[in-house]
Parts: sequence; structure tokens; C-alpha cells
Amino acid sequence: MTTHFVRQTTRILVLNPNSSASMTHGVEEAIRGMNLPQSTEIYTYTAPADSPASINDGDDVLRSSDIVYKNLTASGTLQQYDAVLVACFSVHPLVERLAQLDGPRGKLVVTGIFEASVLSSLALLKPPLQNDPPRKWGIVTTGKFWEAHLTEGVNSFLGTDANSVNDKFAGVESTGLEAGDFHGGVDPAVVRQKLIEATQRLLSKGTVECVVMGCAGMAGLDEIIRSAAVEQYGAEQGNRVFIVDGVRAGVGLLQQTVRNKELFQKA
Repeated sequence: MTTHFVRQTTRILVLNPNSSASMTHGVEEAIRGMNLPQSTEIYTYTAPADSPASINDGDDVLRSSDIVYKNLTASGTLQQYDAVLVACFSVHPLVERLAQLDGPRGKLVVTGIFEASVLSSLALLKPPLQNDPPRKWGIVTTGKFWEAHLTEGVNSFLGTDANSVNDKFAGVESTGLEAGDFHGGVDPAVVRQKLIEATQRLLSKGTVECVVMGCAGMAGLDEIIRSAAVEQYGAEQGNRVFIVDGVRAGVGLLQQTVRNKELFQKA
């Protein structure tokens, strides 16, 4: 009897580098709403208990990177996956570190929700008509620390410097909340109001067509941002604003990148 290989799946690990299981659950709910081919399998990972429960500054970013990297390399878990999505909206060292490791089909394909959101937003912006002001994208995030961190990250990722004028980037506005506040840490009415205020500050910076949810903990809160856009721009324009969820953007990007790697790289 002879058996034949028929179909190869793409296995993606969505990696939450903090230790909050509730945040991983929110990420899972966002993924369940995606229309993915049956050949794409998605798995989630929550960092060990000694990783920060909420990543709120640069120290938390570095600490989570070291803990998760040690855990994953010791367990050999990554050898089961073709691609990894780092579900922390930051310039997270795990993106670069994990991309050096091997999966079942060579080097792992790795991105973060930050990088995936930048690429998705740029792809979604319509080209401006002649003499019109540039159409923009921007980020709504949590604490004040992230305003500078993410602005610097955008410049680095796009190859620009701090002195360059990026007409398409409206910037970063913060809510003053922490990631854990979006899932039970703070009164939902307070969360809603702070998210609306930050979104409207961003939308006031020109013709903003894409608003990026700059925290994995914001998964599922896109309707709050939508309501802010409608209030700021009116129903017609507000409902046309793209609200970019980094987790969904990352999963879609990785799925296509794994395919592109096979298409365009010599075996």
C-alpha cells in the first residue's frame, strides 16, 4: 500500500509575551472572527507567569523578551510552526530574535502586530487627488511611554529619521490606560471615554483614513473607535475609516508571507 502527501498546512503561533490569559483570550476572539482557509492553523501561546502581566514600558518589553525566548527555545515548541506573530504592540525584540530560529520549513517567518499594522495601514490609504492634503494613518495606544516609543519605531521601520516629515503618519495618541485595563481592570465607561478622546485627538490631525489599535488588549473594542470617528467626521466619512486590528493584520500578513517565501525563494 502506498500513501501520498496531499496537502501541507500553514501553522501560525500567535504569541502573547505577557502572562495575562485574559488578554490571550481577547486575541483568540479576534482571530475567530477571521475568514481563513482551512489550510491555515492558528495556535496561541501565553507567556510564563514570571513575565509581566501587562507590558507598559521598555523594561517590561525587555523582560518579557528574555523570559519568552528562554521558555520557547528550551521547550523546542517553535519547531512545530511555520510562522510566529508577536502580539505586543511595540518594537519587540522577540521579532528579530525568533526570526533567527528554524521551523519545519527553514527559518521562521516572524512579525509583530506593530509591524503588520504599519504595512496594512499604508496599503489601505488611498492616493490623494491632485492638490488634496495627504491621507493619513495613526495609532491610538495606552500609556504616555508609547507615544515616543512607537513614533521612533515607525521612523525606524520605514527608514526615515526624526527630522523627516512623514505626511502620511498622523502620530500616536495615548489613552493613559494600561493594557490590562481593557479587560476588566477599569470601569468600562472610563475605558470607553478615554479611548474616544484619544481617537478624536488623532482624527483632528487631518484626513485620517486608518486608525490602528495600538495594543493587543484593544481587540474587540473597534466599535468604540468607530463611534468616535462617526462623531468627529460624520456618519458617511466616519464609517469609511479603517480600524486596523494588529492581530488580524498580522495573521493575514504571515499567511501570505509563508506562501510568498515558497513562491519567490529558491528551495
